[in-house]
Amino acid sequence: MLMGEYQNSIDSKGRIIVPAKFREQLEYKCVLTKGLDNCLYIYPMTEWAKFHEKLDKLPVSDPKARAFVRYFYASAVEGELDKQGRLTIPQSLRNYANIEKELVTIGVLNKIEIWSKQAYENAENGEMLDASEFAEQMESYGI
Repeated sequence: MLMGEYQNSIDSKGRIIVPAKFREQLEYKCVLTKGLDNCLYIYPMTEWAKFHEKLDKLPVSDPKARAFVRYFYASAVEGELDKQGRLTIPQSLRNYANIEKELVTIGVLNKIEIWSKQAYENAENGEMLDASEFAEQMESYGI
């Protein structure tokens, strides 16, 4: 399980240092792709394989299903961490997520999300629920 929030930055070569707690689970190889909410997703190879199986079962006759698969696969790239735990993020993905310098790396269940610091703060402020609303939402999800 991937969890936690880390503040870091991207260097001039487009590399980030993956937090040490995440490196072992990535086993130095991963898949990077566009995420939802203008962030990036980093999947360990085993989790990408599970995600792939689910996407592979979507009906090709459904235009929305095709668009969903295309969304994740068109931007997907295999990544490999170097000996210092750095991962290069392609320019196209940096542009998509508006990553320029400061970023936030968070573990979310089976994947890592990479956010520009500003986008993450904006999302956090926009999604804030008071305790009662939060409890109601959890209950509606059966949690």
